[in-house]
Order: sequence, then C-alpha cells, then structure tokens
Amino acid sequence: MVKSEIDTSIVVECSLNDLPDDVAYWLTKTPAERWQAMELLRQVLYGYDQSTPGLQRIIEVVERT
Repeated sequence: MVKSEIDTSIVVECSLNDLPDDVAYWLTKTPAERWQAMELLRQVLYGYDQSTPGLQRIIEVVERT
C-alpha cells in the first residue's frame, strides 16, 4: 500500500497544445516507481479501504452436449 498525501494547493495551468514533458520524466523511473504512482492515482480517484475484498470472480463450467 502506498501512503502519501497530496498537496491540493498546487495548481499548474497549461495549454492543451503544449507538448508534455512528463513522458521523458516517467521513462527515467523504474517500472516499480511507475506502478506505485499509478496505484496512488487509483487510490485517490476511487478511494482506499482495506476492508473491501476486491472483485469477486465466479467461474462456471458448462458441459455442452
């Protein structure tokens, strides 16, 4: 689990026509660091609750005649 706090007082304005330099930044990070950042964004967007069991998967095998 990634524990972090987000500083919501920082706002960055940019034009949609500006080329992002974040691709070069993320390519300097290891896959594990990118995964942790993605997990943090997921937790911020959807919330995090350890008591939630996650997705339930049910498999049913049907024999065809």
